[in-house]
Amino acid sequence: MHNLALALHQKGYTVTGSDDHIYEPAYTRLQQKGLLPETMGWNPDRINKKLDFVILGMHAKPDNPELKKAQELRLKVMSFPEFIYSQSKQKKRVVIAGSHGKTSVTGMVMHALKKSNYDFDYAVGSSIPGFENSVKLSNAPIIIIEGDEYLSSPIDHRPKFMWYQPQIALINGIAWDHINVFPTYTIYKEQFVNFIKSIKTGNELLYNAEDKETEELVLKYGTHLMIQPVQLPGYKIINGKTVVTIDNYDFPISIFGRHNLINLSGAQKICEALRISTRDFWMAMSDYTGAGKRLEKINNDKQIIAFRDFAHAPSKVKATVSAVKEQFPTQKLIAVLELHTFSSLNKDFIGGYSDTLADADSAMVYIDNEALAAKGGDRYTQQQISDAFNRQDLVLFDNKQSLEQSLKQYIDPQNTLLFMSSGNFGGLDILSMINDQ
Repeated sequence: MHNLALALHQKGYTVTGSDDHIYEPAYTRLQQKGLLPETMGWNPDRINKKLDFVILGMHAKPDNPELKKAQELRLKVMSFPEFIYSQSKQKKRVVIAGSHGKTSVTGMVMHALKKSNYDFDYAVGSSIPGFENSVKLSNAPIIIIEGDEYLSSPIDHRPKFMWYQPQIALINGIAWDHINVFPTYTIYKEQFVNFIKSIKTGNELLYNAEDKETEELVLKYGTHLMIQPVQLPGYKIINGKTVVTIDNYDFPISIFGRHNLINLSGAQKICEALRISTRDFWMAMSDYTGAGKRLEKINNDKQIIAFRDFAHAPSKVKATVSAVKEQFPTQKLIAVLELHTFSSLNKDFIGGYSDTLADADSAMVYIDNEALAAKGGDRYTQQQISDAFNRQDLVLFDNKQSLEQSLKQYIDPQNTLLFMSSGNFGGLDILSMINDQ
């Protein structure tokens, strides 16, 4: 939402906003542009008939006093995806959907388009190297959108991607997530069926053919579309560097992992539909380092190999752990996963993590008690976690200091450290911990 505020300010809109708390880097970025609210919290007096519209983020609740005032005044209240669509009706809309890889694929497409000097807009869920903001709205003829399946707003429970009506779309894989909203896998899967059906006849739908669930849905419900499979490219690892082979040409890339190679193939097919040649795409990817917190390397003084990743759902965790182990096979892999989402803190979901940490030499799980209390999650015992992950040597931590103390024994050039979370391990300063050891 703060990125949208910055984008609208840059476009010339008069922008105001409110929140009960604003974290960094949003706080400083809004302050620098004069967009920071004078006071934190909700004040109905901010809402008046002079406003053209109110954009409602997911953090507000249905009984929010500012929202209720806007409704009383019959102002136009729009969700984030509804507004993005309203600003892109005349553009070619490219939407990247799926349970995993959305941000990565969107960032890859943005990187390739920028290097090919395309004029385009975008809305992506994380920071992308080379882009100051994660939202851009202009008069560009194309917009690249990360198509999230989560709710549009507290008062609009349609998935965000149902708004966008893409001319080009990608579904990058389907694996159950967001149990607080989609209590069964069947209900979750229905959202993607509805998305496929929402795409207008004759438009293009790409899909991850390595994911049989996705392939089955697309082939069954996408008969009205131009469908095209995305497959894993040929590759090899040479001295810790991944090299992709396309049409007998070798293209070294800076990222790694089978899941990222599928992401790259999906991005390549999208760029091909936008008239970027295969060769130009793979050459552009040589210096792409990935979206923020997506297998992001933690550079440190001691030259310890360490990564942090946004992985939290089971399929994402398994793919990330496998990727790091494949890339550094001679290193001992120390994998640390924080259970932080509503889904992962639910006893009906936790069994989905079975064998996800199997490729790690040592495995740890961290649960922050404050996050647990805030989300009303289930409290797990050590044995429940060990059974759920099918790993009896797994160690459970619910104290940041104990986790940090345990990790210090693994800070060694012979080990690779992998930190996976959509949170921040209770505020653990990973870089300082590595450098100070």
